[in-house]
Order: sequence, then structure tokens, then C-alpha cells
Amino acid sequence: MSEQSQAFLRQLFERAVEVADPMKSLAAHLPEKPDGRIVVIGAGKASARMAEAVEAAWGPCEGFVITRYGYARPCEGIEIVEAAHPVPDEAGRDATQRLLSYLEGLGEGDEVLALISGGASALLTAPAGEITLAEKQEVNQKLLSSGAPIGQMNVVRKHLSKVKGGQLAAAAYPAKMYALLLSDVPGDDPAEIGSGPTVGDQSTADDVKAILGQWEIQVPESVREVLTKPTGVLSPDAPELSRVTNKIFAAPSQSLEAAKVLAEEKGFDVEILGDALEGEARDVAAEQARLARQRKAERAGSGKPLVLMSGGELTVTRRGNGVGGPNAEFALALALALDGAEGITAIACDTDGVDGAAEVAGAVIGPDTLPKARAAGHSPEEALAQNDAHGFFERIGDQVITGPTLTNVNDFRAILVE
Repeated sequence: MSEQSQAFLRQLFERAVEVADPMKSLAAHLPEKPDGRIVVIGAGKASARMAEAVEAAWGPCEGFVITRYGYARPCEGIEIVEAAHPVPDEAGRDATQRLLSYLEGLGEGDEVLALISGGASALLTAPAGEITLAEKQEVNQKLLSSGAPIGQMNVVRKHLSKVKGGQLAAAAYPAKMYALLLSDVPGDDPAEIGSGPTVGDQSTADDVKAILGQWEIQVPESVREVLTKPTGVLSPDAPELSRVTNKIFAAPSQSLEAAKVLAEEKGFDVEILGDALEGEARDVAAEQARLARQRKAERAGSGKPLVLMSGGELTVTRRGNGVGGPNAEFALALALALDGAEGITAIACDTDGVDGAAEVAGAVIGPDTLPKARAAGHSPEEALAQNDAHGFFERIGDQVITGPTLTNVNDFRAILVE
């Protein structure tokens, strides 16, 4: 692929990330700082950056926030603690207990500012019933490898937790809570962001059992025991949630729109395929490859290039021994489906800089991707079969590595049709 095309695609991705940076987008949604006691809590991959933005607007605050390893930010008053994502660890469990302690004894005159972003599902770790951390880790890993969509994974997570599904907000009651949410989920449903720690949910234990059965996930006896007892997940109309306001301040649609504006300013046509796409990464890649070929044929001779953009959250069903990663797997499957088609290049990256469990945002592909790999003795077909897309792109030098972006509005995909 040409360096010019690759640089342009990287610019679009960087613009999508930039517009979702809490330091640029959060302050406009903050109320005036209360005169009384205000406690700031939070969890997620963007939560430390959100806390930094709060203190930039309000000055030093009392509070406690849990973020992913490597994602901490300097704050004067709010304590930032790091823990594991996407599989929870002891640091996350211990930090969650400390976070809950900040909410103990709050009264009607107190206020809580909650900062929630994607990643909170793993970082807020308080297993329900007698479930151990090791068992919670086991179930979480199986969910991640199953291919289940994020909405179903979050239903399971809520009912196996003491903090998700509105339970974190309930712990602060009767204090007033204002929750700022950075969306990383298809459809921007507040109940899905971080498994909805400040939002009620109508799902039941029977729904959890059905999901586990659908994806053939075997769970420990302690999990089955929890599902026989009344759930801690709160109904949306529960009295404990009556003093909570949830506000989404940044979402995938805003990032796609910002990238669209940039592309149009540079003379490109843009077609947005949706900001909430879901499905198996390789299947979505095959469909978008077909569409890119179709658009190329339709526009032959027009002279004006087109960018196909999409967001959402794709999934990977673990079939082999590779690291996986939905963006890298999408890119590899797209390259195979395009089979070297001239004039088509693409980028697929996660806006948080972490694709699956890899410290890699994603990858770029073009007409030379498959020939370059095969000439070096690397089989793209075998890499896809083994879910080894990250290894494949590392070997041919086409990974996109950003480090922590400090935000998270999920996947960004752009296909350039010249």
C-alpha cells in the first residue's frame, strides 16, 4: 500500500481518538462544583483521564478511580489505582472494596460524581455470593473466547457481581449521584457501558442461564448457586436509583462524524456504514470487502475516492491458539477477501489502543499485504485459522501501535476505495 494512503487512514483514526479525549470533551458536561461534600469515583480505561479533566475544571477533589495498568494520570486529590483488564485480578478486587468504602455513610446532602467508561466491567471486581476471584476470572475468559456479543457478556457479568447493574449507585444512596459515561458499546445504552454500575437492568438469572447455554459455557458450582438466589441487580425503577442522573458525554458516532468531516475536507466522499456494528469479525470483513469491490465498480471513472467508515464492537470466536483481537482479525479477513484488489486500503483499530488482550490498536492492509506475507513465508490463511492476526501483522510490520490513548469509543474501521 502507498505511504500516502496509509498516512491518510492513520489521520482519520487519530482524529476519531482525539475528539473522544475527555480532556477535550468532558468539561462541557460538568455541572458547577457543589458547595457541599462531593466524592469522585470511577472505573474504566478512560476513567483516570476523565478524573484529570474533572480536576482541570474543578480543582483538587476527594475521590478514588480504578483504571487499566498503564492508563493512570496525574491528579492532585483523586487517587488513581491500576488493575487488570480484560481479565480481572486481585488489584481490581481490592481496589473495588476501597472504592465502595468511599460511599459508606454518605447522606442526602452529599453528592457523588461517577466517571464510567469501557473496561469498568473487568476493573470493578466484587464477585457475588461465594464466587472466588479465580472462578470469576475463569468465567470472564470463557466469555471473551466464546464469540458472545458484548450485550450478552454484560448480562452475565452483572448477575455475578455486587457492583454492576446499578449496585454501585445503590451503595451511594441516599447521596445524589451524577454519572458521566464515555460510551464504547453499540447503541450507546448506558446500561451496557461498563456493565451499568450506575444503571438498573431488567435482566434475570434465567437470562444468564440461557446465555451460558447458548454459548456452551461451563461454569463453577458457585456460579450456578448464585443464579438460584435473588439477584442483586436493581430494576431501573428501584428507589435506590431515584437520585442518579446518567449522562453520555462522548460516543462512537461523534468520533466517526469527526473523521468524516476530516475526510471530506481533504476531498473524499464518505459513506458511514454504522456506528454500532456487531458480529463475528471475519464475517463483517467479508461483507465489507464485497461492498468495497461493489463501490469501486460503481464509481469507475469518477476520479473521486471514497471512504467506507464503521464503528461498533465485533467479536472473535476462539478457534486456534493465537491472541485474537477483533480489529486485527477483521483486517486479516478483509485482506483475504479482497485478495489484492487494486486501489483498496484499510485500517481497523480499537480507539483505546488495545485490541482484544494485545497492547496493539490494530492493523492496516492494502493490495500488497498478502503478497508481502507470502513472499516472507507467512500464511495469512493459517494465521486466520489460528486467530493469530496480531502475530501475522507483527511479522509483516503492519501493526498500528499507539500506546494508551486514554479514551475508549470502541472500534474504528475505514476502507479507502481509490
